[in-house]
Amino acid sequence: MEPIYQYAWLIPVLPLLGATLVGLGLISYNRATNRLRQWTAIPIISLLGVAMAHSFALLWSQIQGHAPYTRTIEWAAAGDFHLTMGYIVDPLTSLMLVIVTTVALLVMIYTDGYMAHDPGYVRFYAYLSLFSSSMLGLVVSPNLVQIYIFWELVGMCSYLLIGFWFDRQAAADACQKAFVTNRVGDFGLLLGMLGLYWATDSFEFEVIGERLQDAIASGSLSVFLATLFGILVFLGPVAKSAQFPLHVWLPDAMEGPTPISALIHAATMVAAGVFLIARMFPVFEHLPVTMNVIAWTGAFTAFMGATIAITQNDIKKGLAYSTVSQLGYMVMAMGVGAYTAGLFHLMTHAYFKAMLFLGSGSVIHGMEGVVGHDPDLAQDMRLMGGLRKYMPFTATTFLIGTIAICGIPPFAGFWSKDEILGAAFAANPALWAIGWLTAGITAFYMFRMYFSTFEGEFRGNDTEIQAQLKGATVPAFSPGAMDVKELESGTEPHEHGHSHYPHESPATMTIPLMVLAVPSMLIGFVGMPWKNYFEVFIHAPGEVVPTLAEMAQEFDAGEFAVMAGSSVGISLLGITLASLMYLKGKIDPAAIAAKIQPLYQLSLNKWYFDDIYDRLFVQGSRRLARQVMEVDYRVVDGAVNLTGLITMLSGEGLKYFETGRAQFYALTIFAAVLGIVIFFGVS
Repeated sequence: MEPIYQYAWLIPVLPLLGATLVGLGLISYNRATNRLRQWTAIPIISLLGVAMAHSFALLWSQIQGHAPYTRTIEWAAAGDFHLTMGYIVDPLTSLMLVIVTTVALLVMIYTDGYMAHDPGYVRFYAYLSLFSSSMLGLVVSPNLVQIYIFWELVGMCSYLLIGFWFDRQAAADACQKAFVTNRVGDFGLLLGMLGLYWATDSFEFEVIGERLQDAIASGSLSVFLATLFGILVFLGPVAKSAQFPLHVWLPDAMEGPTPISALIHAATMVAAGVFLIARMFPVFEHLPVTMNVIAWTGAFTAFMGATIAITQNDIKKGLAYSTVSQLGYMVMAMGVGAYTAGLFHLMTHAYFKAMLFLGSGSVIHGMEGVVGHDPDLAQDMRLMGGLRKYMPFTATTFLIGTIAICGIPPFAGFWSKDEILGAAFAANPALWAIGWLTAGITAFYMFRMYFSTFEGEFRGNDTEIQAQLKGATVPAFSPGAMDVKELESGTEPHEHGHSHYPHESPATMTIPLMVLAVPSMLIGFVGMPWKNYFEVFIHAPGEVVPTLAEMAQEFDAGEFAVMAGSSVGISLLGITLASLMYLKGKIDPAAIAAKIQPLYQLSLNKWYFDDIYDRLFVQGSRRLARQVMEVDYRVVDGAVNLTGLITMLSGEGLKYFETGRAQFYALTIFAAVLGIVIFFGVS
């Protein structure tokens, strides 16, 4: 078994190698590389496949009880300062490696179908591979400095991928928004890291936790400072995992191609924040105020994201706010000390949310032929409906993901969400109440999305609705997945070559959906409360975990029935309400929206966060810049110009005294002497 640990460093290096080879090909032989297309994707997918196999081997070894393995080298040294780099393989690392590699591999296979006719196909694969490598490097990092390096690489890759279609203004704006917002959180993370190093002289997670606790106990470090450092570090996950108030970048990230939306929202960028909280748990658990901040931030974010998702008509934006909400659950779990529950939900969510996003991409792929490649219309659920008849594989897998995220047993989301709610109730019933209410809202908006997209009558051919949504102009072609020739396969072609009805996606897109459906249904069984294999394997450092036999003895069936029943009950209520509104048509959503117009507008306008931030930071920065420009123009430039004017005037005046005539100089001296004599004579 030892060789698989000695060569674990290959896991992040292999996708980096693929990205490097393809990147060099694009730089040196651009036309030839782009002409090869799928031949360049094969090595990238193959290398990631090898990394995935290696990750599964490490996970299996860790499950069998192999001790954690750390390998480091001294990277820099100056006096007493020593900085090491390397990798660590422990239960948390091995689990995250498997999650990242499996989801990334399926996304890459799916990409071949979704981006088949996009001119940036090869470049997209290079970016995907670099993104996967950065996340894998972050996962294996043994200390804060190395995590920070890969943390920034993940941010850089997200910038490239969100703005992949950079010729679209919305995509260019979205990648800048993501980059700037994450810099705010990352600056806080950097300050927190430096503060913790100042207090503990270490960047190692376990050492920081122990020394920080000793420093607080001895009084050499105040609780206030330690808490401040903890909150500053938490700002990094707040930005990466899209928590309030730095959540605004994630929904806009939908401007990138759907495969990267799936990868960002499921297993890479947003998971990095929760992963860092887990790594820093030995530090955070000794800081009660920091833990409370984490818990309440997560709870508020979960509720806020769910309430905004209710009114979204863009299928990807709805899923984006769903991700914000589900990440809130994970962060809340970490804040109440439910380390295992938070990571369990991270794992289950990675699979069903990846499937939901890839399912939305399949829907968009099918709709493009009907609405003429207009990205806004192809993603608008008001133009969908009845797609189950045309896209059975997509509809079935999307329904599985919807049931899973709603927490309906026995699907994966039920077990992980129920464990979080149970831990929240034990810590603070108010947090449980927020999570419980959010579960009902989640069920409502997810089934609203499913019914609006896959059930009822197809509305894509309704020219009136299209005209209302986008005007009567013929939409222009935009970057997408389909070749124009592919549109001719429709049964009833339009006069513009479009098909009247959508069609199922190719096998390269539907097979990853079917594969992801399996863990979305079954993986939750590893975390059943009376036989929690996941908790035995993944638990907080230093925590004593009961055996499976002890779990079975301690399990309270009555308590489980009450807690699980309440969460399933509120979810079923949300599903029933969604069916009455969007399936049966017995309740008119527009009438309800009219009666609660302020709340409806609050949700529709995303709680006005974008408007507030625009007024405060964007417009405020511009006003400040104008004021600074005025000061620069009138004061700084004025002083410089005044100095030049004085110099020029004095020079102009003095030139009349520099005539070169001896008589004039003698007269000047005589006048000066006479003036001095008169002055002193009078005085």
